[in-house]
Amino acid sequence: MRLPSIQGLLAFEAVARLRSVNLAAEELSITPSAVSHRIRQLETQLAVRFFSGRDFSLSLEGVAYLARVREAIVALQQVPGHQTSPRPDMRRLRVAVTPTFSRQILLPRLAVFCHTYPDIELILQVTTPVRNMTAEEADIELRFGTGPFHDREFLLLQADEVSAVCSLDYLRRHGPFNDFATDDMVSRAQLLRTPLESWSTWFKAHGIDLPEPVMGNQFSDLGLMLDAAAAGLGVALMRLKLGQTWLASGQLVRLSTRSVPSPNAYFLCWRPGAMERVECATFVDWLRRAMDD
Repeated sequence: MRLPSIQGLLAFEAVARLRSVNLAAEELSITPSAVSHRIRQLETQLAVRFFSGRDFSLSLEGVAYLARVREAIVALQQVPGHQTSPRPDMRRLRVAVTPTFSRQILLPRLAVFCHTYPDIELILQVTTPVRNMTAEEADIELRFGTGPFHDREFLLLQADEVSAVCSLDYLRRHGPFNDFATDDMVSRAQLLRTPLESWSTWFKAHGIDLPEPVMGNQFSDLGLMLDAAAAGLGVALMRLKLGQTWLASGQLVRLSTRSVPSPNAYFLCWRPGAMERVECATFVDWLRRAMDD
């Protein structure tokens, strides 16, 4: 494949950063029509659309490619023998994450990010995974819920399925539960509760005619609820990707081979304009690709 022209890459980066063809033209000392022409040529060559709106907001492909373009520009600006230090405010990235996601999903992958992008300083803030919550002073937020988030631009990061689980000891003492698929089987168990994942999802999928439980132990963190289930406190409705460690270690066992799509998912969210910062675009693109591995 023919390499993109540096003129086209510079035009794309300038418009993405300034959100204006006229300002980009002034910065590059060319006409606005030349800026537009260079971007169109680049989009045609790569078969992508960089912008999704008249305000020059980036498409998902544009966000991903912008991170690569800025990495290339920074690399070309580094002259051998001339050590330059990037501005600290351009390297520091504050990311708000929920406790269980950060431990189970993000941290096992984070060493790769830190090795690949040593000039980006990550500041991780742990937040309570309440739907539509805003984490103050965070550049990137991980939100849990159904979306959309009208105060943020966002990217769906991870959907999941749920299934009923408990400890092997609890199963021996109170089971068997026969796939946990009838009113009688569910009524025999102590259901662990969380406002983050409703039991009604499981009930509806199996035709179980029981109301959402309003009594019993309740947890505001999914990992804490799974730890409680592993300690023998009852049956939990587990997100399978999130809870893989508990299953692999034998701390929890599934009561059914069936799983049900959860209405909730994890989203990466940011304020409009945040993707103009190279560290924000880089992190979002990296995590999106890392989750696909």
